[in-house]
Amino acid sequence: MDRARRRWVLGLAPTCLALAFSLTALGSSHWCVGTRRVLKPLCQEQPGEPHCIHISQDSDSGRRDNSQAVQYIWEMGDDRFTKRKFHVGLWHSCEESLSGADEKCRSFQSIIPAEEQGLLWLSIGAKVLDVLLLLTSAILLGSRVSHHSSGLDWLKVDASVAILMVLAGLLGMVAHMMYTTIFQITVNLGPEDWRPQTWDHGWSYCLAWCSFALCMTMSVTAMSRYTAARLRLTEKQRVQKDSRHPQHTLPEPETSERVWETGAAPRPAGCALVNVSGHLPPGTPGKVSTC
Repeated sequence: MDRARRRWVLGLAPTCLALAFSLTALGSSHWCVGTRRVLKPLCQEQPGEPHCIHISQDSDSGRRDNSQAVQYIWEMGDDRFTKRKFHVGLWHSCEESLSGADEKCRSFQSIIPAEEQGLLWLSIGAKVLDVLLLLTSAILLGSRVSHHSSGLDWLKVDASVAILMVLAGLLGMVAHMMYTTIFQITVNLGPEDWRPQTWDHGWSYCLAWCSFALCMTMSVTAMSRYTAARLRLTEKQRVQKDSRHPQHTLPEPETSERVWETGAAPRPAGCALVNVSGHLPPGTPGKVSTC
């Protein structure tokens, strides 16, 4: 693999990595994670718990009457509550069960306020466009690596990749900021059975911003590569053009010297050439014009 193709492969790798980050973040539900405080379940839901005493009275028929059951719970204050972990993405909000064996998920769209539904779809649409632009850039760079050559067409590919990466990064940034706004509004105005006690950004959100950083870096790199290649191609074309049309240097005029040496200069009427070679240094023309 030559040096130029190795450089293109190194440029393709960050683009594919940014695409993988965006796809993972789009399908994941760990954009935000946190905990919720919920009341502990009643004793009849989980019998045998040490903090409950379940007493029931027998009816006249000899069977236990659950309607007259008495529960003694001596936990008070914060002891009456338990914490459940949850995680939220663009599509779902999932919360762990009391047993911790499985999770209960529901649509995130059903949780946010009705007036924020349009903003959520804008965020999803921007993220999808981000993924499509990254995919297009990866395809263009892959074709550049597999068909290595130089010329104006490949320079256009470089310029297109730079523009696509900038657009992908900007769309991703807009999608992330809109989602953060939606989530914060939902924390304050969402349903009571969902509002978190504590929350923070999850690993999917970090991957989304890493994809944005890679997009910006690759756009700058592609534009720099395009500018350098454009300058080299222009200089090469100029050199080739100069080699086809060499400059012809004109000889310096020697007419005056020849005229004085041969004495063939035109003279006006009434003038004559006089030989004065005996009065001049050797090698000096010996004829002058006298009138």
